[in-house]
Amino acid sequence: MSAQAPLATEIPGIAQEATDTAVEGFDLRQIVAVVRTYLMWIIGIMVAAIVFGVVWTMLQTPLYTANTTVQIDDAAAQILQNGQDVQAQSASFDVDRFLNTQLDVLKSRALAKRVADRLKLYGNPQFRRAVGVSDVGPTDRKALEENTIMLVRSRMSVTLPRQTRVATIAVTTADPQMSADMANAYAEEFIRANLQRKFESSDYARQFVAQQLETAKQRLETAERDLNAYARSAGLIRARSVDSDGQSTGGEASVTTSSLMQLNSAANSAHAARIQAEAKWRSVSGEAALNSQQVLSNSSVQSLLVKRTEVEANLREERSRHLDEHPNVIKLQAQLDVINQQLNAVIAGVRNSVRQEYQTALAAEQEINSKVERLKSETLNEQDLSVRYAILAREADTSRTLYDGLLQRYKELTAAAGIASSNISLIDRASVPRGASSPNLVVNLAYAIFVGLVITATLLFVRLQLDDAVRVPEDVEHKLSLPVLGIIPKLFNRDPFEQLADPKSSLSEAYNSLRGSIGFSTPNGAPHLLLVTSASASEGKSTTSLALARGFAKLGRKVLLVDVDMRRPSTHRQFQVDNEFGLSTVLVGQTTLGDSIRTTEFENLSILTSGPIPPSPTELLASPRMLALLEDARARYDIVVLDSPPILGLADAPLMSSLVDGTLLVLESDRNRRGVLKGTLRRLRLARGRVIGVALTKFDATHASSYTYYYGYGYDYYAYDGGEHRGKRSAVLDKLRSKLPGREREEA
Repeated sequence: MSAQAPLATEIPGIAQEATDTAVEGFDLRQIVAVVRTYLMWIIGIMVAAIVFGVVWTMLQTPLYTANTTVQIDDAAAQILQNGQDVQAQSASFDVDRFLNTQLDVLKSRALAKRVADRLKLYGNPQFRRAVGVSDVGPTDRKALEENTIMLVRSRMSVTLPRQTRVATIAVTTADPQMSADMANAYAEEFIRANLQRKFESSDYARQFVAQQLETAKQRLETAERDLNAYARSAGLIRARSVDSDGQSTGGEASVTTSSLMQLNSAANSAHAARIQAEAKWRSVSGEAALNSQQVLSNSSVQSLLVKRTEVEANLREERSRHLDEHPNVIKLQAQLDVINQQLNAVIAGVRNSVRQEYQTALAAEQEINSKVERLKSETLNEQDLSVRYAILAREADTSRTLYDGLLQRYKELTAAAGIASSNISLIDRASVPRGASSPNLVVNLAYAIFVGLVITATLLFVRLQLDDAVRVPEDVEHKLSLPVLGIIPKLFNRDPFEQLADPKSSLSEAYNSLRGSIGFSTPNGAPHLLLVTSASASEGKSTTSLALARGFAKLGRKVLLVDVDMRRPSTHRQFQVDNEFGLSTVLVGQTTLGDSIRTTEFENLSILTSGPIPPSPTELLASPRMLALLEDARARYDIVVLDSPPILGLADAPLMSSLVDGTLLVLESDRNRRGVLKGTLRRLRLARGRVIGVALTKFDATHASSYTYYYGYGYDYYAYDGGEHRGKRSAVLDKLRSKLPGREREEA
C-alpha cells in the first residue's frame, strides 16, 4: 500500500487558514452576529437598567457637598531669623511621601474626633439626620463616640492632584449647613493639630533640655565647691585676670604669681633706675665739676657762673684802670671770691645729690631683687599645689561651658515655642452649598447603562460558553480546529436529486465546491482512497459519498464507490441493484473484486455494494484481505470513495480511517455538540486516521446569519429555471429519485 496523504493540518493553505482561525481570539464580526441574535435580550436588559437608574435616582435622598481647600507645604516658614521674615524653603526630596502622609492625617481617626469634639456631634440629632441615621445612637458613651467618629470619617473625602499642593476637603451630608460646618472644622482642626504637634514636640524638647540643664547646674556647683575647698585647704588664692581695658579675660591667677609678676616688673624698673643713677654719678665724680652735664644743668650753678663772669669782667676793667690796691679792684675781687665759694658749694651739693640718688636706686634694686627671689621660691612651691587645682578648674570650666550652652538652647526653645508657624494654610473656606451634589440623574443613568452593558456582556459570554453546538463553519474551526472543505445547504421541501441534476443549483454548486476543496486537500490532489463518515447516523454521508463520486466521475476520472457500511447498507438501494454479492463476499473469498464491481449509468462511475450483512463486520474490515482489496482498487481506479458507517458506537470507521489516504468527516449543522465531536475526533486520532476536513451539511444560511454574516446570502444565487434545462434533467431526476433511500429522501 502506498504512503497515505498527510493530515489536513499539515496542508498549506487550508491548514494555515484553520490555524489562523483557531488562534484568533477576538472576532468583531462574530460579536456583531451574536448581538444581532440576542438583540431583544439586550434591549430588554438595557431598558430595565435605565428604568432602574431613574427609579433609584428618584428614591435617593439629596446630598450636599461642601468643599474647602488647604495648602500643604513641606516646610513651614520661619517667623524671624536674624530680625527678618523668611519664606519656607521647599525640600526637593520625598515630597510625594510627605504629601501622602498629610492626606492620611486628614483621614485619621484623631482628626475626626477633634471635629466631633469641636462641633459637639455626639448624640446630635441634626448631625445624625444629616448622615442618614435615624436613631439617637448607642447609649454607652464610648460606643457613641466611636459611632460618631465613624460617621464623620465616612462623610469626608480629600483629594490632592499630583501637580499641586492644594488639597480639597469635601464633606457630603443631607444638610448643607452641616456639610459647610464640618468642612471648615476639618480644615481648621487640621491646622491646629499641626501646630499642636509642633508645640508638643518643642515642649518635649524644652523639658528634656531643662532636665539636662538642671543636671549640668548641679555638676557645675559641685565642681566649683570642690575647687574652692581644695584652694582653701592648699592655701591657694586665685584672682581673675583682666586685660588692658580692665575687662575680665575669664582666666584665674594666684596672688603669689600676681605679686611675683608685679615685683618682677618693679625689679626691672629699679634696675634701670639704678643703672641710670650710676651713670650720672660716674659722670659727676670722674670729671671736672664744670665739665659735668649734671652740674652745668643746675640753675644755681648757671646763675653763679653768670654772676662770676660779670664780676670778672668788671674786675678786668678796673685793673686796666687801677692798681690791685684800688678799692674798686679789691671790692670786685672780694665779690669774685664769694661767688667762687658759692659756686663750689653748689657743685658739691649737686654731686652729693647725684651720689645720694645712686645709692637710693642701688638700695631699692637690692631690696626688690631680694623680694623677687623670695616670691620665686613661693611660686615654685605653689605650682606643685596647682596641678590638682588645674584639674578641678578644668572640670569646673567644662561644666560651666555645658551649662551655658544648655541655658542658651533652653532660651531659644522657649522663644521659638511662642512664635511657631504652620506649614498648612487655609485657602478657601467652605460655603453653604446651594444645590445638591447627588443624586445626579446623568451619572446614575451612565452607571445604569454601564451595569446593563456588563450584565448583557456577562450573559452573552456565559451563553456562548455554554453553547457548544456546531452550527456554522466558524464553530467547526474554533471548536474542532478543523478546516471546512464544503458547506452543503439545507433543502426546504425540494428534491435533492432534482437539485443535483441541475448543475446550477445551490446543492450542485455546494458539492462542486466540496469536490474542489478535496482536490486541494493534499499535495498530490484528491486522496486516492477517500473515506466518508460522520459522527452519527443520518447526517448525509451517503448522499455526500454519491455526490462526490459522481462529481469526480464527471471530471473524467475513474471512480469506485464502495459501500463499507455492512450494518445498514444503502448503495444498492440508491442504484436499485441486488445485494447478493459485494464487499462482504470478496472479503470472505466467495467472489473476486472484479466480479463484484458493477457499472452504473453514470460514465466513469462504478460501485461495490456491501454484500450480504455478515455477523461481524469489524472482523472482516480488520482482515488482511481488506487491505489487499484496497490496494487492488487503488490500482484499478483513480479515486475510491468509501461510504463508511458512523463513528460513535462502532469500530468500523476508525479502523477504515487508518487504511485510507484521507477521511472526510460529514457533520450536520446544529445537531452535534462539541463534546461529542471531540470524542469522535479522538477515536479517529487513536486509530491514526487522517482527517482532511469537514463537510457541513444541512446548513440553514438564513438561520445561521444570526450567528455570523458570512453566509447571509443563500445558495440560490445561480439558480435559474430555463425550460431547456428543465427538460434535459427530468430523466436524470427520475433515476436519482428512484435510487435514493427512503430515510434520506425524508430527511432531504
